[in-house]
Amino acid sequence: MRRCISSGLPLGGALAGSGLVGSVLAILLAAGPAQAQSERCADLWTSRNEIYKARGYCFRTQRAIDAFGNAGCQYDAIEDVPLSANDRRAVADIVRQERELRCPR
Repeated sequence: MRRCISSGLPLGGALAGSGLVGSVLAILLAAGPAQAQSERCADLWTSRNEIYKARGYCFRTQRAIDAFGNAGCQYDAIEDVPLSANDRRAVADIVRQERELRCPR
């Protein structure tokens, strides 16, 4: 009898020919990368907004306000936030990665 490489469980049986096993496996395999991408997008979003928070940006979205608050903020317009050259490069790199991953905006 053939066995699953990762779990050692036997392959085959009543469900093997039904297509159900293949469908379940496809869902499980897809969930891993999708979850990893979602977590990576969240990390990138946090990293980008930490830069803006440290420089005094006043957040507008509820998500950002909940995460960072607006205490001590000074700049309502993101283009007015004084970013150093290093900050600008970091933000540009983060935005590029978010686009490549097709992270939600």
